[in-house]
Amino acid sequence: MATAVNAARDPNTLSNYNDWRCTHITANFDILFREKKLVGSVLQTFKSATDGESHEIVLDSNHVDISSVNLDGRPLSWELLPPCDPYGSALKIKLDRSVKKNEMIVIEIALQTTQKCTALQWLTPAQTSNKKHPYMFSQCQAIHARSIFPCQDTPDVKCTIDFNISSPLPVIASGLPVRDSLETPLPNENTLYRFHQRVPIPSYLFALASGDISEAGIGPRSVVATSPDQLGECQWELEADTEKFIEAIEKIVYPYAWGKYNVLILPPSFPYGGMENPIFTFATPSIISKDRENIDVIAHELAHSWSGNLVTNASWEHFWLNEGWTTYLERRILAAVHGEPYRHFSAIIGWKALTDSVEHFGHDHEFTKLVTDLKGKDPDDAFSSIPYEKGFNFLFYLENLVGKHKFDQFIPHYFTLFKEKSLDSFEFKAAMLEFFQSDTQASKLLKDLDWDKWFYAPGLPPKPEFDTSLVDVVYSLSKKWSTLPSSTFNPQPSDIKDLTANQIVVFLEQVLLFENPLTPELSRLMGDVYGFAKSENIEVANLYLQVGLKAGDSTVLGPTTRLLGRIGRMKFVRPLYRSLQKVDRAVAIETFEQNKDFYHPICRAMVEKDLFGKKDA
Repeated sequence: MATAVNAARDPNTLSNYNDWRCTHITANFDILFREKKLVGSVLQTFKSATDGESHEIVLDSNHVDISSVNLDGRPLSWELLPPCDPYGSALKIKLDRSVKKNEMIVIEIALQTTQKCTALQWLTPAQTSNKKHPYMFSQCQAIHARSIFPCQDTPDVKCTIDFNISSPLPVIASGLPVRDSLETPLPNENTLYRFHQRVPIPSYLFALASGDISEAGIGPRSVVATSPDQLGECQWELEADTEKFIEAIEKIVYPYAWGKYNVLILPPSFPYGGMENPIFTFATPSIISKDRENIDVIAHELAHSWSGNLVTNASWEHFWLNEGWTTYLERRILAAVHGEPYRHFSAIIGWKALTDSVEHFGHDHEFTKLVTDLKGKDPDDAFSSIPYEKGFNFLFYLENLVGKHKFDQFIPHYFTLFKEKSLDSFEFKAAMLEFFQSDTQASKLLKDLDWDKWFYAPGLPPKPEFDTSLVDVVYSLSKKWSTLPSSTFNPQPSDIKDLTANQIVVFLEQVLLFENPLTPELSRLMGDVYGFAKSENIEVANLYLQVGLKAGDSTVLGPTTRLLGRIGRMKFVRPLYRSLQKVDRAVAIETFEQNKDFYHPICRAMVEKDLFGKKDA
């Protein structure tokens, strides 16, 4: 079914992965907190894929300090090629002997990371919750693994990984702990932590974290890990639903393949809601809202265990195959746990995020397409809700086109067909057409479908008919607010007493859509009467601050700058900076300058683009 890889399949790698395929990595690193770097060596097993003899290997590399390259203990000649922004400086290794097709060789690279490494964030004790110890974590998606070690930094290559990590503090990695030798004492007072990832994964799922980390059970095959002072509240937040989510998706697709499903709650500068690193989802502390209302993120990252981690987009141009499928599966989990109306409710929230992203880029922008052109571009610049939500809406459309019962039969087939493989949108299309070819009705519908329009048309797709039963009450309340101050509507706390936090999110999103923004007085009234101004749920608090900024309410400037100083999740940070600079650009820039060292390098770079130019961001 899968087609042969062609040279142009992934435009965001400089590696010659068509000639060589990495099959295994052994990463040996010492974590040096004082110097803020990893030091060690990486052994990579390569299989020759060329018909003729191949004499050189080219790997992605970006600001890595390389000291030697060896084959079978013999030093090899190597050079760093001229920089090719934004992809780094490729490492060209010249082999000292001929290698035939299918022959395996092991290349060892001794190296250390540098201050320009974009994949790692180093936190001082002051930047952690209990302020006792330093902390380090990685974020390799999309093309940042190459700043840790030279590799084939493309999702089109998957390999198994062994981690041998030395650190003075506990370590977590994207593999299962090797229990017989876990926490081996070392002479230098560090401890050796070993992990093995037996399922082949792409480079962007290489993950490490080290800090003052403790663990507690949240299910029969799950733990949560976080700072000891946060452990109790994180355990409470996640223990009610994690196993329910796993059981729900196993019925939709097939059994979980990775052994354990765990969650690491990171310090607040983590730039995403979650990162689907295998075995251990890396998650933002903003999901710990003390009301169990923000853990849809866990359903999403869990779904990645099938979509993205097992079945992977071949390049970032087809990112919707990772995120659209994952968003679709996330909402199927939520429907199984909370009922079908909740799936539609979540999709309505997603539609708002989709329209916001399209408005931000512009309706004709390349990055609003389902399949994008990223040649010469940084995949991070294209990151938005579009692959998530436009991808979801395409799959939801296909579900309704062929019928839910039939689509449900396709889901496990798709994830079996491409298990442990990478694919592009055209292979997805071919797989679906082939699966339904014996069903005359479904086959005709799929053949008549304008696939190219879905793949390549910019802007919004057709809006589905969603079940609005959970949002009608919210729409009604927002409509009342839109009539103020001329109407007799008198807001009361009882207006929202039966609403969930997610319904309040939709209410605030509706208020943000008002053609005539609230007055500063009405914005303050809303915050006081409904308690939004003091909400501990960051999803609610950040939207209320956006309402206040749009209203020109100067009293929210202080809370906004304080929030921007304690959370680094881009979902909140970027919209707040965009809103803040419209009200007071000087305050926005001053706030960013004060907090830029707190933000992850990816977040920092994206906010710089938002504040100082380059509209593509």
